Amino acid sequence: MHENVKNKITKRMKNISYMLLMLLGVFFFTSCNDYETYADLKDAERDAINRFIATRGIRVITQTQFELQGQTTDVSTNQYVYLDKSGVYMQIVRKGCGEPVEDGKVTNLLCRFQEYNIKTDSMLIRNDITLAQYVDKMSVTRSGSNFTASFVSGIMMAYHGSSTVPAGWLVPLLYINVGRPQNEGDEIAKVKLIVPHSQGTSDASSTVYPCYYEITYVRD
Repeated sequence: MHENVKNKITKRMKNISYMLLMLLGVFFFTSCNDYETYADLKDAERDAINRFIATRGIRVITQTQFELQGQTTDVSTNQYVYLDKSGVYMQIVRKGCGEPVEDGKVTNLLCRFQEYNIKTDSMLIRNDITLAQYVDKMSVTRSGSNFTASFVSGIMMAYHGSSTVPAGWLVPLLYINVGRPQNEGDEIAKVKLIVPHSQGTSDASSTVYPCYYEITYVRD
C-alpha cells in the first residue's frame, strides 16, 4: 500500500513538472513573439511615414530637384523635399524675412509649433493654437553648415524634460531666413517637417517614433 501511494505521488509530481514546463514554454514563446527588435521598430516607423505621406497627399521630390527649384518647395502641389543626410522631409511654406542664422554667432530664436506623433496618429503638444501664450525660445550656434541649439524656455523643454533641440528642428535653418517683420508684406519663416526618430526628441529616439512638425521661426 505504501509503495502504491509512493508511486502515485511520484507520477503526480512528474505530471505537475511536465505541466510547468509546458507553461514556461508557452510563456517563453509568447514573450519572444511580443519582443520587437530595433530593426522591427525602424520598419514600423518607415511604414508609418509612408502611410502618412500617402494619406496627406504629399509629393516627395529629390534634393537635386529641390536645388534646381532654387531651394524651394511648391506648396500648391504639397511638395516636400527628402533630405538624404538627415532623412527629414521638409516643406518650406514661407522662406521668411531677414537673413539666415549667422555663422559663428549665437542667435536666439522664438518658435511656435505643433508636434504630432505619426506612429500613434495623435497630437502631442502645440503652442500655435493651444498654450499660445507660451513661445519656445532656443539659443542656436552655427558653425558652417552645422547647427547646435538648446531650449532656453518653453513647452518642448517642459514636456520632454530636455533642453536639447531635436536635430530635425535645425535642418531648415540652412534654407530659411530668421528676421522680424519690419515692413508690410514681411513674413516669418514657416516649415513643415517629417522627422524620423534619429533626428527627433529623446523620447522619440528611445521608443522609435517619427513626428510631424509645423514650426515658425523668428529672431528674438
